[in-house]
Amino acid sequence: MASLNVGNVGEFLREQRRNAKLSLRQLADAAGVSNPYLSQIERGLRKPSADILQQLAKALRISAETLYVQAGILDERERDELQVPAAILADPSITEGQKQALLQIYESFRKENGSAQQQNGTDTGATERTGEDRADGDEADDAEARGADAR
Repeated sequence: MASLNVGNVGEFLREQRRNAKLSLRQLADAAGVSNPYLSQIERGLRKPSADILQQLAKALRISAETLYVQAGILDERERDELQVPAAILADPSITEGQKQALLQIYESFRKENGSAQQQNGTDTGATERTGEDRADGDEADDAEARGADAR
């Protein structure tokens, strides 16, 4: 886990709070933290835990992952991998069963594509050699097949 980048997360929180047109006290109340503690976080004097960041994200109506990235708890790549599952879980128009089914399908596609990318990366030389090998003997086979089609 990366170390917390306290100043940046505090500045980011202050900016998000102001964009939401919330006072320090309003955000503290909505997130269930004390006013002085939130002030210290915004000024970079305190390191908020992941739980506190999650409470603040919920109160600000932003993703917790965004705050985790700002705090250095989560790297950008990991956050990108969480966006689709988070969107599925947040969708109120589908049932819990449908959400679980979608998440399972999504993960299976990611695993399948990850395996395919690894195979493509490691088998490239073998594919090229196979193509060269085929060029020697298969031209005659191709000509023979074309002749059979013409008959």
